[in-house]
Amino acid sequence: MKIFELNHVAIHVKDLEASCRFYREVLRLEPLARPAFDFPGAWFRLGAQQELHLIGDRDQPVVSNRQGNHFAALTDDLDGWEKHFQRIGFSRYIRKERPDGAGQIFLEDPDGHVVELCMKNSESK
Repeated sequence: MKIFELNHVAIHVKDLEASCRFYREVLRLEPLARPAFDFPGAWFRLGAQQELHLIGDRDQPVVSNRQGNHFAALTDDLDGWEKHFQRIGFSRYIRKERPDGAGQIFLEDPDGHVVELCMKNSESK
């Protein structure tokens, strides 16, 4: 008996349409078919096997920050992401470097959930 991998991340969002637009246009995630649950939501591909599940109708505050609750996605081109953000006019992000040299970009979705894009080595500066 063992755990194989992370299957999905689920986050509770207030405005499902705004969140879908963010994850589709800013983070360029592929929408997925979602079962007909009796509550609003949307699913997106998050890497090769993982998924992001949005659950609608959030009415509680979000507590998220880069040194606390957040999720991270591995990427191979932080410079490319910064160019994409500039091209679409998205400016709410911070680029950092970890002490081990890994590159990171932190951004917030419309609800304030922090998302990290990380690259194992930051050669693309």
